[in-house]
Amino acid sequence: MTNLPRRRRLGALALANALLLAGGLGYFWTRADAPQAPAAAAPTPAPEAEPRHAARAGVVKSGDTLAALLGGELSAAELGDLATAARGVHPLSRILAGQPYEVATVDGAFAAFTYEIDRDHRLVIQRQGEGFAARREAIAYEVRVERVHGAVESSLFGAVERAGGGAELAVALADIFAWDVDFHRDLRRGDSFQAVVERRYRGEAPAGYGAILAAEFVNQDRVLRAFRFSDGHRPPAYYDASGQSLRKAFLKAPLAFTRISSGYSTRRFHPIAKTWRAHPAIDYAAPTGTPVRTVGDGVVTEAGRSRHNGNYVRVRHPGGYETLYLHLSRFASRIAPGRRVSQGDVIGHVGSTGLATGPHLCFRMVQGGKPVNPLTLKSLPSEPVSAANQDAFAALTAPLSATLDLGAQAHAEATPAGAGERRRN
Repeated sequence: MTNLPRRRRLGALALANALLLAGGLGYFWTRADAPQAPAAAAPTPAPEAEPRHAARAGVVKSGDTLAALLGGELSAAELGDLATAARGVHPLSRILAGQPYEVATVDGAFAAFTYEIDRDHRLVIQRQGEGFAARREAIAYEVRVERVHGAVESSLFGAVERAGGGAELAVALADIFAWDVDFHRDLRRGDSFQAVVERRYRGEAPAGYGAILAAEFVNQDRVLRAFRFSDGHRPPAYYDASGQSLRKAFLKAPLAFTRISSGYSTRRFHPIAKTWRAHPAIDYAAPTGTPVRTVGDGVVTEAGRSRHNGNYVRVRHPGGYETLYLHLSRFASRIAPGRRVSQGDVIGHVGSTGLATGPHLCFRMVQGGKPVNPLTLKSLPSEPVSAANQDAFAALTAPLSATLDLGAQAHAEATPAGAGERRRN
């Protein structure tokens, strides 16, 4: 460049400097509309790993502690925080053996603890930041309406079990007809039952029963029917086909599924005193600890102990009636004079205290101080369906009655001739 004129040398130097500032001396375009080099593509980020969810389920065993259930996932301090969070919803000290639970984890770390409080509700405790949050929620079921039916051979329990039900359904049926049937004294081989009932499912697994919508019990030649109905603001109750309440002032018996070992008598040989004396009572033989329920609404006037009666409870009822429950092994919680009780409340448990040869309940009833035979007492029913809701009751019971009729027809066709005629009660 030394042989070029000075002006041209200066121009070449300026161009070289400009090229250096632009990033090099390579080939380039100077036209504004020339194509641009494509930008380099940004590197694709590696996909994040999906969190690993896991759960383990079990049943609380006798003697299990919170540490035994959750010690593998939580520290001692965290267990304390979790128990504190649950205290206002369902204290973990009230966890019972036999109840299902589940522990959920995410990437191996604790996420939630679920415990079934009862068949309707569960406790859910979830990790929330550095702490825990607890709530009580309803258990979701699929509910299917089904008809369950069967015939009695020796007991209602056995009949329901053979029909695919269980103790829960048998007790519910006995409670519905408890005012009209003593399920030991009145039961006969060949009696039958049917029930239109809500059955709960989790997936395809049965998970207990909901409400019995309608039921029929054929006791010898009596046909008893019951329909569940909410009369206005009253709680649901059971009525017969005409709308009369099945609930009466007194239950037929203070115990369910027991046998009468000694009946009401004006002259009976006492097995301990070895003398003939009146026995104005009904003795129900039952295992020690069997719950004893009051046969009617009333107030406890006595809950004490005597040499002959052992532990006993006396209840005063409307209409001048009193009932006595003798030879109890123990009293129910909070039973004391002045305590108001409702029909069916447990007031004590069968025992053999006092003058008793074995575990049984001696049940007595008096009116105006005079003995009454509980087995022959005609008890008045509660209020019927109100006039304002008769149409709603008829609309609800019509399809249920049709279902029971079809079931009764099928049972009759399968029953040998001469088994007896049905008399509608």
